[in-house]
Amino acid sequence: MSKQAVLLVNLGSPDSTNPNDVKKYLDEFLMDKYVIDYPYLFRALLVKGIILNTRPKKSAAAYKKIWWEEGSPLIILSQRVQKQLQRRLDVPVGLAMRYGNPSIEHGIRELKKENPNLEQLFIIPLYPQYAESTVRTIEEKAKQVVAKNKWNIQLSFQPVFYQDKDYIAALGDSIKPYLDQYDHFLFSYHGIPERHVKKTDPTNAHCLQVENCCQKICAPAQEKCYRHHCFETTKYVVEYLGLKEDQYTISFQSRLGNDPWIKPYTDYLLEEMPTKGITSLAVICPAFVSDCLETLEEISMEGKEEFMHAGGKSFTQIPCLNENEAWIDVLEKFSNQFLNTFDADNPDL
Repeated sequence: MSKQAVLLVNLGSPDSTNPNDVKKYLDEFLMDKYVIDYPYLFRALLVKGIILNTRPKKSAAAYKKIWWEEGSPLIILSQRVQKQLQRRLDVPVGLAMRYGNPSIEHGIRELKKENPNLEQLFIIPLYPQYAESTVRTIEEKAKQVVAKNKWNIQLSFQPVFYQDKDYIAALGDSIKPYLDQYDHFLFSYHGIPERHVKKTDPTNAHCLQVENCCQKICAPAQEKCYRHHCFETTKYVVEYLGLKEDQYTISFQSRLGNDPWIKPYTDYLLEEMPTKGITSLAVICPAFVSDCLETLEEISMEGKEEFMHAGGKSFTQIPCLNENEAWIDVLEKFSNQFLNTFDADNPDL
């Protein structure tokens, strides 16, 4: 039994490719106020009255294309990461998903069941860049769950690590085998609405309001700016690999609805690149640490079809870090940093 534990938290997945399971998952996901940040009644009308009447069947068909025999790729890969990290640490390592199963409540409950004296829980949101629809919603949900169950557990959260040197090295090394095979590299990040970027800018005067805002330093605005974090990750990986400016492009994928999302859009670029002479392309998706629907279907299948149809000659989606040993090293480092801090603050425990 341990007084400390680590909990990895990823996005989540439907329980199966059945449209009813997909609908249940999408309901929880899209009704999160940090994902669709409209007032509750309007959000409910949009999600329950419109989206959930059409999207589940389409999404279920997409999930079927990438579903493994063991289950959801994202869940299976996350479980493998959990097991590998557990072999490295002397404290329990749990796993949870923000949406779907295993839930954050289930993840903490299981750790608590095996460790009744649990006092300190270190939660690692598996997102390198900050966004309210990823990192913040995990933090708020975990706090809510602990408060609701009246668990006397102190929560600590891993800060975003978009520029951590070991993470950058792990990501860069995963790209190296493709450098001699492809002429151009597209860093495709998950998109978010522009209003989400503006909302995390406490100055209300920099993000998306200043030309080239992500390249101009404004620490208060950029501390939680998802778009800036994506550009920074790319900058450090490009420097690590020695890529030239004409060898890479940054884009954003996975739009939902008609509101403006951060640009440029991945699907537009995939159709445009061959017309500009880019016919050999590798796509890396650094917003994800585990391959999932957005990488295996949206990029590797749909994206490839768009690119090749437009005149492309060769295309690949570079796998996410998944269970890469260097990625496990990074998670081990983060965990040990927390554990060492805890030991220093609690010498008698």
